[in-house]
Amino acid sequence: QVQFVESGGGLVQPGGSLRLSCAASGFIFSLYPLGWYRQIPGKQREFIADITSSGTASYSDSVKGRFTISRDNAKNTVYLQMNSLKPGDTAVYYCNLRPARPDYWGQGTQVTVSS
Repeated sequence: QVQFVESGGGLVQPGGSLRLSCAASGFIFSLYPLGWYRQIPGKQREFIADITSSGTASYSDSVKGRFTISRDNAKNTVYLQMNSLKPGDTAVYYCNLRPARPDYWGQGTQVTVSS
């Protein structure tokens, strides 16, 4: 079955950086567009970045210029490099297909930006 396992979250100070990883299994990874999403406390889960099977990336306005999505098809892994983090980036971060499939959500990884 399809599975996504996110990792790399943690506590970071404003202005800091983190790199999230998402290991995928259960499908032909290289053929599918992938996305990163996040759920800020008290809000609905939102899209923040995606990458096509050929490596073209796009971003939400809230993270454009600060976050970079990438993929390693040999490792079945998608990454999210997050720079210049702000307290408003505090959220649980998830990966999924793009568009997301509701039955493929993993546990996510918590990112907390605080001094």
